[in-house]
Amino acid sequence: MLACKRSLGGTVTSALRALRTNPVAACSPVHRPLSTQTDGEIRIANILKEKFPSASSLKVVDISGGCGAMYEIHIESSEFKGKRTVQQHQLVNQALKDEIQGMHGLRIFTEVPKH
Repeated sequence: MLACKRSLGGTVTSALRALRTNPVAACSPVHRPLSTQTDGEIRIANILKEKFPSASSLKVVDISGGCGAMYEIHIESSEFKGKRTVQQHQLVNQALKDEIQGMHGLRIFTEVPKH
């Protein structure tokens, strides 16, 4: 985790330098190639596939720059039908309870399939 913090500190310093020279460049998000996934993204996706076998759509993205500190999850599953959003999120949190302990943050977006 120390390497991650150092990396983030360097990123902030680089962003501030870029902002001074080119305000537009500093606001651009960092993009990874679409075909690559981090180990954390794969691990979390596998857990969610196991816990929500009827999921019709699942996307896990490491939004911490690849160090695994924060993830964004988009999941669409019929298992959420009839449940309020907070209940849907509780199901995802419960499925990832062991993984969440090592995270700084988690964004969850749930949806029930339209058909």
